[in-house]
Amino acid sequence: MITGIITFLLIAAVIGSILYGRRLIKSEKIGTVFGNPERALGGSHWVIVGSCFLMLSWLYYSWDIAKSFYPKSANELCQVGKVTDSLLSLKYLFPIVERQHKSTDIIQRENANIKIYLNEIKNHPELKDKDKDKFFNILEKVQRTIPLLTSEKYLETSSINKINDFTGRIKQLTLEFPKDTYPPPLSAEEENKRIEALKKQLGWGATGEEVPTLPETKKGLKFHTAAKELNAISDEFFELRNHNPTYKAAIQSIKDEIRAYRNSLNENQELEDTYAKGIHKLARRIEYASIFPPNTLVEMEQSIIEFDKVQYEEKGDLNFIDTVFFPGGTILSSGPTCSEHGPGRWLPKPSDTLRIFGDLLKPSVGFKYVPMLWYEMMDVSKIVGFILPDWIADVIPGKYPVHNENGTVSPNFKSKVLDIVTGEFELFKIPIPYGHIWDSFLRVFLGLSIGIIFGVPLGLFMGLNRFAKGFFDPLVELYRPVPPLAWAPLIITVFGIDNVGKVFLLFMVSFSIMIISARAGASGTQLSKIHAAHSLGASRWQILRHVIFPNSLPEILTGIRVAVGMCWGTLVAAEFLAGTTGIGFVENVARKYMQYEVIWITIFVMGMLGLLFDVTIRKIIDKTIPWRGKG
Repeated sequence: MITGIITFLLIAAVIGSILYGRRLIKSEKIGTVFGNPERALGGSHWVIVGSCFLMLSWLYYSWDIAKSFYPKSANELCQVGKVTDSLLSLKYLFPIVERQHKSTDIIQRENANIKIYLNEIKNHPELKDKDKDKFFNILEKVQRTIPLLTSEKYLETSSINKINDFTGRIKQLTLEFPKDTYPPPLSAEEENKRIEALKKQLGWGATGEEVPTLPETKKGLKFHTAAKELNAISDEFFELRNHNPTYKAAIQSIKDEIRAYRNSLNENQELEDTYAKGIHKLARRIEYASIFPPNTLVEMEQSIIEFDKVQYEEKGDLNFIDTVFFPGGTILSSGPTCSEHGPGRWLPKPSDTLRIFGDLLKPSVGFKYVPMLWYEMMDVSKIVGFILPDWIADVIPGKYPVHNENGTVSPNFKSKVLDIVTGEFELFKIPIPYGHIWDSFLRVFLGLSIGIIFGVPLGLFMGLNRFAKGFFDPLVELYRPVPPLAWAPLIITVFGIDNVGKVFLLFMVSFSIMIISARAGASGTQLSKIHAAHSLGASRWQILRHVIFPNSLPEILTGIRVAVGMCWGTLVAAEFLAGTTGIGFVENVARKYMQYEVIWITIFVMGMLGLLFDVTIRKIIDKTIPWRGKG
């Protein structure tokens, strides 16, 4: 229901935004110059169109729209899938699915195998002539057994009667299937069992089996019952073998002959034994294959075709729903379960994704016992202890207290300061975020911040000083081209899998980018501006502060935007390699267990966090350098 409302709202938003955009275009001044950056300002209505279109595409290709407007369709298609699955094995017997009869295919393949054996044996230098003659004789006998299966004169009456029975049952099912009276009503006891089972059955998307398998509608029950009947016919048919007395005697004689020959061999005759076993396997393949005379199964083939037409017609509006609302796939049955095949398999439904995301946010559920994002109450003293270094207490004159003879310790000023810098005191508690999302966010923020703090000053220095550029440039250019993941194993080995290693890796990524950006900005400062400032009596610091640094800001801020993306990509990969928390860790575990909803959640979270960083930097750019691009 909610998805349906959201769908209508999204469609309305798309149509409304397009109409508004067209009206705005008509009202624009004709004389607006092409290329003017002002033309690109605004356009929030087109953002709405793009976002809504993306969401609608997700709803459509993930089958969430089908789930909303046709909630029973998956269950009904599951029952149709059962019929399709039960028919498939029978169809493979005839040129319905394949190009030719199954019997024909088997005969062609085994005749080819016999020829291969005959040629190998004939040209094998290590086989004796008597063994070759023996193998030739057996293979000819095996080949002569095939006409005993394909000739109608050897076909037993009992086999004919069974085939006719199968055909009649399929024809009867074809007649009964379209009727409203099909399937016949269940007994009171069976109906009660079915109702109780349906009460326990969860809806589409709420079970590990993806699609509820028990039929929930009258149409579904019809296909479910037909599938059971077809399965019974299929099982009985494939138990049937065209083994007439003549064939039984011939194949038994061949097996006895092969057994006697193998018993006569000594331990050194492994080659002869291998060929004998191969011929025996060939004979058994023919024995257990479903080979019948060419015209024996004609009526059965036609009955299957007729039923297939009837069941397709009985699908009714399901044909339209399956074609339109299940793009690129459908619901298929395999054994006792039904599953989604197509885009819905790897593109989870937004409704399911949001539900799972809500569960992952809860501290009671989370992912691997850690919530995606939550908070905990932490005493401010712990934060103080984390920020202040312990050496503050060490440099205070005096000694730490010594215990008294009565076993107690009297604190002094030095020990009290130590308690403060180590957080061993109590103030008040404040909410502190924690979880996978927070861990990744904090790692990126710290790595990026440290990279900016050290990279920007060094970049400016290299852009203004010949010695700095010559000395540091080879060092920077030596490690910058190396992919961050190439450093990851070494850094993780040195610093461990905890936060320090990951933050240092992100620092290396952002550090080189910020150096290059700041250096480019400093070296690109117009000389006329520097001369003008110098002529007005500006000092070196004032020139750096009021001329060079503002001129470098566009490149620096652009570098930060680039560094954010690189840091996110590197972090996720590092958490893939070694991590117990973080978005990359979550995605890695979800990938192993094919939890597609969780994978998409991590992708969405990374995208939103990256967007948050980018929007923040854009706002900083607009506030700090509003003059950019305006002359």
